[in-house]
Amino acid sequence: MKKIRFALGAMLLLLPAVSCRRAAEFPQVVTLDGTVEGFRRDGIEVYLGVPFAQPPVGELRWREPLPVVPYDTVLQAKQFGPDPMQYNVYGDMNLRGPVRSEDCLYLNIWAPERKMGGKRAVLIYFNGGGWVAGSGSEPRYDGASLARKGIIVVTANYREGVFGSLAHSALTDRSEVASSGNQGLLDQAAAIQWVYNNIEAFGGDSHRITIAGESAGSFSCSLLMTSPRVIPYLAGCIGSSGAMFMSRLRTLQQAEAQTEALWAERGWDVEQLLALPADSLMALYPTGDKSPVIDGYLLFESPKEAFAAGRQAQIPLLAGWNLNEGDPRWYLHGEPATLDLYRQAGTIQELGGRAGEVLEAYGIRTDADVLSRGAVDLCSDLFTGYPTWKWCEAQRAAGQPVYRYKFLPARPAMAQEGLQAGLAGGVRPADDAAVPEPEIPEGAVHSADIEYAMGNLSTNTVYAWRDADETLSELFQQYYVHFVKTGNPNGDSLPEWPILDETAPVMQLDFTPRVERNPDLEARYRLLDEIIAPR
Repeated sequence: MKKIRFALGAMLLLLPAVSCRRAAEFPQVVTLDGTVEGFRRDGIEVYLGVPFAQPPVGELRWREPLPVVPYDTVLQAKQFGPDPMQYNVYGDMNLRGPVRSEDCLYLNIWAPERKMGGKRAVLIYFNGGGWVAGSGSEPRYDGASLARKGIIVVTANYREGVFGSLAHSALTDRSEVASSGNQGLLDQAAAIQWVYNNIEAFGGDSHRITIAGESAGSFSCSLLMTSPRVIPYLAGCIGSSGAMFMSRLRTLQQAEAQTEALWAERGWDVEQLLALPADSLMALYPTGDKSPVIDGYLLFESPKEAFAAGRQAQIPLLAGWNLNEGDPRWYLHGEPATLDLYRQAGTIQELGGRAGEVLEAYGIRTDADVLSRGAVDLCSDLFTGYPTWKWCEAQRAAGQPVYRYKFLPARPAMAQEGLQAGLAGGVRPADDAAVPEPEIPEGAVHSADIEYAMGNLSTNTVYAWRDADETLSELFQQYYVHFVKTGNPNGDSLPEWPILDETAPVMQLDFTPRVERNPDLEARYRLLDEIIAPR
């Protein structure tokens, strides 16, 4: 009996130590929805697959995101939640969720250990992918590196394709907020609100939230900056390669009418489509309808109108784009590089009677110029450069601090054989039988900046990264961290990044970072603005 009592006593003495070791390895946080348990890795706390809204499935398909139903058991937040439903559109996306599902409204948190004390500024990053692809689980968005520099990083999924952008009067009627067509954007807004309500439990500062995104994520941020439902939560914004300043937004009524006409033509009704499995629905709507909607709930006007009237978030903005965002070969469709064919591209045709003036401004005069730096610049500007420039100018006109950049360096050689560059920064298998494409000047392609800015070069094993890439990544990260903390990227011994003013100082993020002022470049944007802004 004495031996038994001794053994029990020894076990009881060990319990606190075991409990402490578990708490050290698997930290728990009490949110408004329930307790989540994550894990510690290399000095940070990580929480993956945390729900921020109810699963939008069944009768909740196409509904606005609804609050999480509170849970009593400890939620194990140690692996990514399901990725949004999508096709394999781009070659540079590595999704790590267990499945692709409509049940995708989960976020991920990387946070400095709370024992370090103090409230941490927060970065919420929304993935790119044309609003039809991508996920917060992609390695290039991991927040560990930035978290080790003292901020909390959150990535959040949102519905994509037909699940995130379908408007119809029947769907509007089913919505408690009388909205349809902006489901994906509403998911982003719900994620921001969830972070605002819960992030202090993770050691965050709810009044120091910066949103960020690349490509579709950046376009989303420019929209969210105009929403009265989001503005109160924002302290700053970072945009990479895109803003919603070129396309007209449809009204809810216009969007509903377009969908209703299609459904009438094909004999569909809402109950029929609600009953379809997700993959069957995707087959009917391969890309959905990507254009956001002025729904009168989240969005009340276009960014152009909101910024002109000063109704956007009055916050600092850090934004820019890459050197080779566009590619004139897109306009040629495999045909010989001729000026006539270049001019026939739909994007050039949209410039109307002033197309010749624009081509002249970019130095595109002969067949020899069609693959020149000027031709690459024009394609890039008509894709993301001009709208991002307009975003910066609009926020500068509001008297807010704006920091503009251009990301320049081309990626290094591929470390893996049998691959070649693909669409919009992706990669694809090399086709030995294919006729080599004509070359264009080198530069950073669309999406190439992400791994640098987030500190995730090592997660991309396609390329043979150099010491210079690592150094540039460290610089980019430091600018991000300072901006998230203070609304100003400057600090420590970093190269000075001036606020954007009428002289247009632009930080050239290259292996030799420098600030440049280029009046000729600004004249090009003003010319495009004369043509595009009145639309």
